[in-house]
Amino acid sequence: MKILMVCLGNICRSPLAEGILKHKAKKEKLNIIVDSAGFEPYHVGDPPDIRSQKIAQAHGIDIAKQRARLFKYDDFKNFDKIYVMDENIYDLVMNMAKTNQDKNKVDFLLNLLVPNQNLSIPDPYYDNINGFENTYNLINKACDKLIEKIKNKTI
Repeated sequence: MKILMVCLGNICRSPLAEGILKHKAKKEKLNIIVDSAGFEPYHVGDPPDIRSQKIAQAHGIDIAKQRARLFKYDDFKNFDKIYVMDENIYDLVMNMAKTNQDKNKVDFLLNLLVPNQNLSIPDPYYDNINGFENTYNLINKACDKLIEKIKNKTI
């Protein structure tokens, strides 16, 4: 199973999602590949936002070695599932999809918690550390559900 997490800049939400899911998969001894990407080129090659790193570290997860990259069409071929953080990202990903198979790989991460609601994970970039903690908690709960689905082979 190969999973891609996608947000706008690939420095706040999707790196947290990548790190959280990798951490949980390792604990559960699941053989999955997790990556993250974004759509804005401003941060390509940069590590995650220091606040994302601090929140992850506070929960025992090191995301400092991750580097921001852009979402590309080949990601549809290289990943089984593509989880987006909000409606804007969903639209950007879907606009790049060429086939129904591509489109069927895409979903909102929070749909794992509240199916078919297409809810957004707030972007904490312009928020304080509490916003990053809130974002972490939402992603963490969604990743718990995702791990459960992977273990039960319902994804």
